[in-house]
Amino acid sequence: MSNAVSASKVPPAPDLLYSDTELALAGALDDLLSQRCGPAAVLARTEQPEAYDVALWKALATEIGLAGLLIPEELGGAGASGRELASAAERLGAHLAPVPYLGSAAVATATALAAAKSATRPGGGHSAGQQAAGIAADLLRRLADGTVTAAVAVTASAMPADKFPAAVQLSGPQPGDAAAGIVRLRGRIDSVPDALPADVLLVPAEGVPNGLYLVEATGPGVHRVPVTSLDMTRQLCDVSLDGGPARQIAVGASAAAALEAGLVTGAVVLAAEQLGLAQRCLDMTVAYGKERHQFARQVGSFQAVKHRLADLWATITQARAASRYAAACLASGDPDIAVAVALAKSACSDAAVTAAQECVQLHGGIGFTWEHPAHLYLKRAKASSVTFDTPGAHRAALAGLVNLPAPA
Repeated sequence: MSNAVSASKVPPAPDLLYSDTELALAGALDDLLSQRCGPAAVLARTEQPEAYDVALWKALATEIGLAGLLIPEELGGAGASGRELASAAERLGAHLAPVPYLGSAAVATATALAAAKSATRPGGGHSAGQQAAGIAADLLRRLADGTVTAAVAVTASAMPADKFPAAVQLSGPQPGDAAAGIVRLRGRIDSVPDALPADVLLVPAEGVPNGLYLVEATGPGVHRVPVTSLDMTRQLCDVSLDGGPARQIAVGASAAAALEAGLVTGAVVLAAEQLGLAQRCLDMTVAYGKERHQFARQVGSFQAVKHRLADLWATITQARAASRYAAACLASGDPDIAVAVALAKSACSDAAVTAAQECVQLHGGIGFTWEHPAHLYLKRAKASSVTFDTPGAHRAALAGLVNLPAPA
């Protein structure tokens, strides 16, 4: 085969640069978050029983439209792509915004979108499928206008390639359930991220076949118990259902595909958030190295400090390429998305933890105090590194995806 023919089959490289739309979105977010989500405000929020800033989330959802970025325009959303979703996540990660963007605008929205599409595919036009599609579409409209916040009830360590969760099962119906299109769920899911401020939950449940169900978070038989979380800006909670009423939005293979779509989107968005966190830690540390003096010199002028910051810059630059590639694959539906997710999540997790550790250490004594925000960045970085599974698990998955041989 000639080189010309071979080259014609090579797909074009994705554009990893930020578009004008992404830059404008990032600028608008920085303006709002700088006013309402400064380090002092975030630290004060962590000392309150409710760590989530619901008012800030409403402003982000309605004034900037973050809640409906992925949702098509015909359902009231912005009709944007995974690139804009990831770009916004970078800014939220940089500011440690205590809002349920990851759980609602990314994971739950992508899950509901996939469920709605599967229910309206050719061959899925029966009444049950149409009813499920209507429920999913109604949820997407409410998500888009910011009146509802959602979360997918899976444990924080869930990975896209995991088997369908079996923690929740169908329980016996009550009188009138069948006529109302309601089923009952029973079970418990531990350590669910962004479920505390959620109005509705998307719950995967084991059955014959398995299904994905919409549950009102404040409905009867639904209980949420806060968990003491390492990351105080993103609380976890245990969700238990004791015969809670639910409505089906996907079933069988469609439910599994919808859940996978949500987790893939969540992993891409979380990687972007980690990238934003890492860059902010580097920026903070460089600024401190310029203003702090020891022995009549800027701390940043010492060779040991410069080398550590240069190494960190290189690490973040590599992570940025991986994150941008994952966002581009998500936006275009590229079949390389599994490889991109594994690469981005492992690279950005390591970059975020390293950047936060360096931020604490290179700030000296002040970096170890409660009043300085460095510890908040470190806690977010460590917690995020095990959300949607660990860097090691993603590297192992990546080795299998690209056929890397195991060490001898």
